[in-house]
Amino acid sequence: MLLIVARLQKGVSRIDCAVRNRCVRLRQILVLTLSVLLVQSAIAQENVRLNFVNADLDAVVRAIGHYTGRTFVVDPRVKGTLNLVSEKPLSRSQALAALTAALRLQGYAIVEVGGISRVVPEADAKFQGGSVDTSKVPRSVRGDQVITQVFRLKYESAANVLPVIRPLVPPNNPVVAYAGSNALVVTDYADNLRRIEKIINAIDVEKAAETQVISLKHAIATDMAALVVRLNEQQGRGGQPPDPNERVTVVADPVTNSLIVRSKSAGQMSMVRSLVESLDKAGQAGAGVYVVPLKNAAAGTLAEVLSKIRIEGRDGASAAPAAQGGPAGTGTSASLTIVADESSNSLVISASESIYRKLRGVIDRLDVRRAQVYIEALLVEVQSDQAAEFGIQWLTGLEDISGGGTSVIGGTNFGDETQNIGSAAQNLTNLGEGLNIGVIRGEVTIPGVGTVTNLNFLARALEKEAQANILATPNILTLDNEEAEIIVGENIPVLTGQYVTQGAVSPNVNPFQTIERQDVGLTLRVKPQISEGGTIRLDLYQEASAVEDVVTNAGPVTRKRSLETNVLVDDGNIIVLGGLVQEELTDGTEKVPILGDIPVLGYLFRYDTRRRQKTNLMLFLRPYVIRDSEDSYSLTLDRYDMMRQLEQELQPEPHFALPSFEGPILPELHLGQELPANVPSEPATTPGTVE
Repeated sequence: MLLIVARLQKGVSRIDCAVRNRCVRLRQILVLTLSVLLVQSAIAQENVRLNFVNADLDAVVRAIGHYTGRTFVVDPRVKGTLNLVSEKPLSRSQALAALTAALRLQGYAIVEVGGISRVVPEADAKFQGGSVDTSKVPRSVRGDQVITQVFRLKYESAANVLPVIRPLVPPNNPVVAYAGSNALVVTDYADNLRRIEKIINAIDVEKAAETQVISLKHAIATDMAALVVRLNEQQGRGGQPPDPNERVTVVADPVTNSLIVRSKSAGQMSMVRSLVESLDKAGQAGAGVYVVPLKNAAAGTLAEVLSKIRIEGRDGASAAPAAQGGPAGTGTSASLTIVADESSNSLVISASESIYRKLRGVIDRLDVRRAQVYIEALLVEVQSDQAAEFGIQWLTGLEDISGGGTSVIGGTNFGDETQNIGSAAQNLTNLGEGLNIGVIRGEVTIPGVGTVTNLNFLARALEKEAQANILATPNILTLDNEEAEIIVGENIPVLTGQYVTQGAVSPNVNPFQTIERQDVGLTLRVKPQISEGGTIRLDLYQEASAVEDVVTNAGPVTRKRSLETNVLVDDGNIIVLGGLVQEELTDGTEKVPILGDIPVLGYLFRYDTRRRQKTNLMLFLRPYVIRDSEDSYSLTLDRYDMMRQLEQELQPEPHFALPSFEGPILPELHLGQELPANVPSEPATTPGTVE
């Protein structure tokens, strides 16, 4: 039946143009009839056979849409007839693929957007908002679907790969190379993008870097390396990110006076070699004046070291710095003058070329970046204090004894002034902590004491438990072989002496007192020394002190724990430097002889106290060696993020009645981003990477 409908449609298309209006109406009826028949055929059987010969394109698209269950929107510019014939029955997916292929041959494409299939001219497919993927080409996407794919290159330059990919993509579809992220953006059919993906994977492979050693005859290796770096930076692309394969690393070797050049680009390697050969020329003969700017060493200190050495030139002449009054060598005499300019941290040297070259080799070996040591100290102290008291005290026979009569009294009186019954009788507020139960009967007047409370019975019970966990983490950063100190605490006054005079008017006069200020808190003083193997020797002093609650006539009482030692530790390892485990148990009993030993009844004539104090103290240490700016930046960034998180946690919660006093929070920082002005950073070292 489908074949008959197709032939009827072909016959109708040949009707004379005079009856075109009736033809259009008849064609619409045939399209609807064909759609119904296709749907019925799809329901009756899984596959159908297509036989569209010179059929209207719009009618064929709608028929396939009914069969596949898809919604098609045809662009008004898509017009004409279509031939679509299948020798064998086709499934829904095969029929859709056949339609896409037929449309593609006529310059049309199908774009999937939001579940709707758009039939548009192929040149406009890239503007229809198809899917975009930044990883691999999705396998779920049909090969005849137009999508946009972003290919990120790891090793090759996107600009270099663009001429290879451009001929593989139709002229109407764009291919763009973006140097910012070294990526290619291609819009095309998915099956062609999968082929392009395989080609890019075969091209984008890591290249082996080549290393060459360029020996210098006249120039100084350190100066030449810095000059080559600056010249190549000026020849850069003006703000464009560098091609990773065109990077050149230049390192100076002052021992052999050579340059070590490493790059993956043969062109860049040849350019650097040609540049070095053109600059490596002999200087002016005779003595000259040279200015050597220093990168790391101090000019004054280095000048003092250089003034103590004697250097022999190529012609056999030797020279010592004029400041030291060194004798001229044998043969041709030569003089050497070294002046330190501390304002610019430079050395001004007056010497012959041969002597200067040898002296410069010594300077380059001494003017190196010194390593630093970051030290983390961890002081952990756990304290536990448990105390218990129980006792009964009583007094009897106390009545008004101020009348001079005879009175008989008796009782017990235990403990200090905050515990005994006598102190409580004078002032009930003297009773200490805990449970106090007593029996009072009026007041009584005692000669020489006065009126006191007639306290006949007092029972005390107390149980106390206190725990403390003290954690301190002092951190410090210092140069290799340089002492550093950090103090976190208080500065308290301590009375050390006083001068007292006596006079007729005032028996005691204190004209003055001598007071000494003392630091109380946490102190860390350290001097690290790094060996060639990376082991760190630490000359360490650690102190933890605190002010006690006890105060004497001479001043407050302080508690101190200190440690002074020399240790060896590997980079990044943790060691325990010292520890204290102290436990003290006291058990006291005050009782009336004999009566206090009676079972059960004896508790009326005794006072028991018991106390247990326990202290655990441990000190841990972990040093890190920081050799370059990258290590320093990574460590600084980690501590920066930690402080930023603490600031966020300490922000006050919103309150309906109170204003919001939010404190400042450090800005978020990522690796590679510059630190704020108030956060320390390390300067970059040269020579380095040439781009």
